[in-house]
Amino acid sequence: MDKIVILDFGSQTTQLIGRRIRDMGVYTEILPGDAPLNRETLAETRGIILSGSPESVYENGVAPDKAVYECGLPLLGICYGLQRMNYDQGGAVEPLPRREYGRIGVTITGDDAPGVGAENSTAGGANATAARRFLEGFPLNKGMRRFTAWMSHGDTLTRLAPGFRPYGISDTGYPAVLIHGERPWFGLQFHPEVTHCEGGTGILRAFVFAVCGAEAGWTMERYVQELRASLAARVGDNPVLLLISGGVDSTVAGALLLAALPPDQVHLMYMDTGLMRKDETTAVRAALEKLGARHLHIVYCGEEFLAALQGLAEPEAKRKAIGDLFITIQEREVRALGLPDSYFLAQGTLYTDLIESGKGVGKKAHLIKSHHNVGSPLVDAKRRAGRILEPLDRLYKDEVRRLGALLGVDGEVLRRHPFPGPGLAVRILGEVTAEKCDILRDADAIFIEELKNRRSAETGNRLYDDIWQAFAVLLPIRSVGVAGDVRKYGWVLALRAITSADGMTADVYPFPTTDLLEISTRITNAVKDIGRVTYDISSKPPATIEWE
Repeated sequence: MDKIVILDFGSQTTQLIGRRIRDMGVYTEILPGDAPLNRETLAETRGIILSGSPESVYENGVAPDKAVYECGLPLLGICYGLQRMNYDQGGAVEPLPRREYGRIGVTITGDDAPGVGAENSTAGGANATAARRFLEGFPLNKGMRRFTAWMSHGDTLTRLAPGFRPYGISDTGYPAVLIHGERPWFGLQFHPEVTHCEGGTGILRAFVFAVCGAEAGWTMERYVQELRASLAARVGDNPVLLLISGGVDSTVAGALLLAALPPDQVHLMYMDTGLMRKDETTAVRAALEKLGARHLHIVYCGEEFLAALQGLAEPEAKRKAIGDLFITIQEREVRALGLPDSYFLAQGTLYTDLIESGKGVGKKAHLIKSHHNVGSPLVDAKRRAGRILEPLDRLYKDEVRRLGALLGVDGEVLRRHPFPGPGLAVRILGEVTAEKCDILRDADAIFIEELKNRRSAETGNRLYDDIWQAFAVLLPIRSVGVAGDVRKYGWVLALRAITSADGMTADVYPFPTTDLLEISTRITNAVKDIGRVTYDISSKPPATIEWE
């Protein structure tokens, strides 16, 4: 089966490149940026992509195996990947006086751009035909050579390596598209994998199919078959315990385990931490029993979690406390279940969890925030011992939903918005108390109910289904207000609603003002401790989706 190899230099969007190409039906394999490249590694490989990175090539940025330039395969460098190629081949890369970030226009300048006849082309060399095929994937029409790209870098090319020619310039005047004249090497100083990049998927498609000649042979059904086989082979007869939250990720992970292993071998443990959404435990029990779970263990431990969080206000401290206690209780409860030491611990970790925790494939991934199921020392110890199963750790949220549909998970469960592992603890800014949890639970439930009851004038869908994630955040401040004729101080609540394809980038949902006014009024009328409601209008980046 044809595949595209992606060398990961630590970019937060490396897996997104792979996901875009998998959506085209072509298998992708992600390797560390400095992984040895040999005949076995590159078997059935039709092309190689060099990812972005938070590092600089002239400082401590990782360099690829020299074989990448000697293997003869088409190469596509993205952001740092382009800078790496240029630097390694004798070009120069230097810091920008002002970094290029966000939406920036790019103009194609090469004569081989779409709309220019071959008779007018000044490009020569062995790579001329591939160059034209590549440029045909850009979102350009005859006479219009400019499109909007998405950039995120602080360095630029100040001298091109021999053989490279600029085919595109950014609005700020720096090289944005490079193509080698003799070798099938291509470079982009922007991120085509990000949804904000105009026509980005078409650019990747041109590289994969028109340049590399890859054939589509990868499907989610095939992925499920291979995943089932690998899980069964790795687990053997050992029991598996899945820590399940009841959200989309852990529910699909549970459905996968139940489909791949004998049901009696699978134990599902749900912890009611006291940090859950309203009526969460009742809904979780019903959904898991519908999946055919035979061993469902519900642990009520809210008082323990609230005690562990007492006095903690810093987000990372709260996440660490929750993560450590989560595993401590799990181990205690496992002993009570009488499972043997050989049991496997399974989690519904997604790739976004791993890369935001600095645990991407490459060595240079930066920490954005800790996740309770990937960042705790206890989980790391389990990981080192080889007793962790994370069957979804190479998937994004939309892919998990597709997988769940194949496994027969109820559609209402699959459409459920993401919920963070630490629960309401990271949606209550500052110290967490039982009283604050109750206030936020009630307010959040009203918000979600309103979104399910209201419909979009444009799509006709429920607002809840058009929004990728929505939730309420309790702020650590009080605001003066009037209740009846009485002056009072109430908590400030922030509402968050975003649209996204994968969680790596996000835009604010453009509510009609009337909806926000009516939702705010209902919340302040129904939840007496809420005195003021605000709406978060920050996109990702620069903000994250969650506040903590």
